[in-house]
Amino acid sequence: MNGLRANAKYRTVFISDVHLGMRSCQATALLDFLKHVESDTLYLVGDIVDFWKVRRGPHWPQPHNDVLQKLLRKARKGTRVVMIPGNHDDGLRDYCGMNFGGVEIRRDDIHEAADGKRYLVLHGDEFDVVVRYARWLAFLGDRGYDVALALNIPVNMARRLLGLGHWSLASFLKLKVKTAVNFIGEFEEALSSEARRRGATGLICGHIHHANERNIDGVHYLNCGDWVESCTAIAEHFDGRFEIIRWKETHAAPVTKPAPQRQLGYAA
Repeated sequence: MNGLRANAKYRTVFISDVHLGMRSCQATALLDFLKHVESDTLYLVGDIVDFWKVRRGPHWPQPHNDVLQKLLRKARKGTRVVMIPGNHDDGLRDYCGMNFGGVEIRRDDIHEAADGKRYLVLHGDEFDVVVRYARWLAFLGDRGYDVALALNIPVNMARRLLGLGHWSLASFLKLKVKTAVNFIGEFEEALSSEARRRGATGLICGHIHHANERNIDGVHYLNCGDWVESCTAIAEHFDGRFEIIRWKETHAAPVTKPAPQRQLGYAA
């Protein structure tokens, strides 16, 4: 479901895992997306700013600042902007229920789609056992993902010389390593069970950097993906239909090269 047109307008857009403050954040691509895509409501589904990275050493080029300014400008111009903090910007959870610059900060939310269906919106780290009970393992995974992204650079330089397209080692490991595949499945099922428990017919989340849409025992599961590698978002049409927007594949946006940094999907 990638039939995106330029200057598209949607009822609702959901983005997550931007990780501003890290070198491999695709801020330029996100700016391009925000310029071409409008919505009545914009959900920021966690890890918009990567405070884990900022604490280690700030990396804040102008495009990262421009993304924040663009989000605030959208709020000023009438877009409802809802921020749901994730584990990398969890300090903002102390401000849930407050409004800053027109941006609502909430721990989670129930979004009512145009067709009346209710979707639980949350980042998802609450259901990641690694993050909840072994935070040091999450930081270890963070460094492991940095290494995978660093290795992407020489690998893809060689592939370009051979006339081949871009290939992501990090994504390959996430989808091929048995433990990672098992984690993703368990994560999706755990969140879907929570949505069902709370009386929602669907769920929209982020956290694991794996854009996906599937039906899990009657629950419509949607994951926003990320803006570190895949550059994906979830969009709701005015009739209540949802789609995954894959910006790299549907629009010729300038995308910065990944540099050594970021976290492993299931430790995100």
